Amino acid sequence: MELWSVFTILLSLGLLIFMALRGFSIIIIAPIASIIVILLNGMPFLEGMQESYMAGFINFAKNYYLIFLFAALFGKFMEDSGAARKIAEALLRIIGRESKFKVLIAVVVISAILTYGGINVFVVIFAMLPIAKPLFKELEVPWHLFVGAFFFGIATFTMTMTPGTPSIQNIIPTKYFGTTVTAAPLLGIIATILVIIINVWYLRFALKRAESRGETYSNMKNPDKNPKREMTDQYADKKLPPLFVSILPPVFLLVALNAFKLDILLTLMLSVAVCFVLFWPFIEKKFKTINVGATNTVLPIVNTSADVGYGTVIAATAGFAVVSDWLTSIPGSPLISLYLATTLLAGITGSASGGLGIAMETLGKTYFDMGLDPEILHRIAAMASGGFDALPHNGAVITILAVVGLTHKDAYRHIFATAVIAPVIAAIPTIIIASLFY
Repeated sequence: MELWSVFTILLSLGLLIFMALRGFSIIIIAPIASIIVILLNGMPFLEGMQESYMAGFINFAKNYYLIFLFAALFGKFMEDSGAARKIAEALLRIIGRESKFKVLIAVVVISAILTYGGINVFVVIFAMLPIAKPLFKELEVPWHLFVGAFFFGIATFTMTMTPGTPSIQNIIPTKYFGTTVTAAPLLGIIATILVIIINVWYLRFALKRAESRGETYSNMKNPDKNPKREMTDQYADKKLPPLFVSILPPVFLLVALNAFKLDILLTLMLSVAVCFVLFWPFIEKKFKTINVGATNTVLPIVNTSADVGYGTVIAATAGFAVVSDWLTSIPGSPLISLYLATTLLAGITGSASGGLGIAMETLGKTYFDMGLDPEILHRIAAMASGGFDALPHNGAVITILAVVGLTHKDAYRHIFATAVIAPVIAAIPTIIIASLFY
């Protein structure tokens, strides 16, 4: 019976990945996969959906809805005011634009600083594109390299590793381990340094390989070759806020969160209030900005809650108990099994926050009760959520490739190298150090 239950879990996971790769939303996939698990395990149908699935869904939404809401409002204010664009332009002037490699590094640095400042990745991509496109065109940098640099900036160290980052992946463990977003700073810094070294090497390697093949912006697939994906500059005739004003809200957010140790929800609420005061004169359609910012909350929170609901159903099966026992009994440090469990769940669901949410709901207390340092548990779990989450069925991967006018065939190899392979490699010595010295 237990082996059959494990098989049903794997079957549902296979269906989830299959449907995600064909463009179905996780909002419908997760309930369907849950129904399959419930029926094949002989669980009461209505009880399984209403008690298990919806319990996980509602619990995650209850804990994180307001965080998602104010984070979305913060990002929308930064976008519509032009503040994100102003910061990006200033950083580009500092880094320089004299060489192809500098342009790639500029994309990394701008993306990383904006996301570390609490700005949503979908705000960052629209701030970056009008800057990146003419630079890539001017220097003849193949457009497919853009996504490698972009995912390096948004989906590696600023998402899960760097202490103090306000990303949702760094916030979720605080609710289960009683930690702060600066948990295990030394481990986070070690992982950050390693992933930067690996990915800088990769970008240089990918650029040289493209040059050796004679690839340029002009002769490769690019936005100019598809008029339907023409990237217009919405800030071309817009008055942008001064740089000092533009950077105040992200700086306020980081200082309040890390120096004053304010709760993340209170920090975001105050940061939105600062944006409201500073950016009001620079936003043309004020009520539209507020309304769109609020509605931008819905899809991310529902997607992740649907993922977690599916995980709650899985956790109620006999097969999950078998898998949990196997994971927690892996020889060596429990940190290894925590990393493996979390990263596998993130990969299966195609979501860093979804996989991490499931891992924390189903296994968090088990690891906490082992008496391990909560800060180390926090950092390893957060790092584990970033890696296999960026497999081809990941929602951000699919959306960003569509936005930049590329396909998986055109550019996914760069995402896989920078956002999957590099974080996983960087995690290995970090886990070893944590196991030996903590």
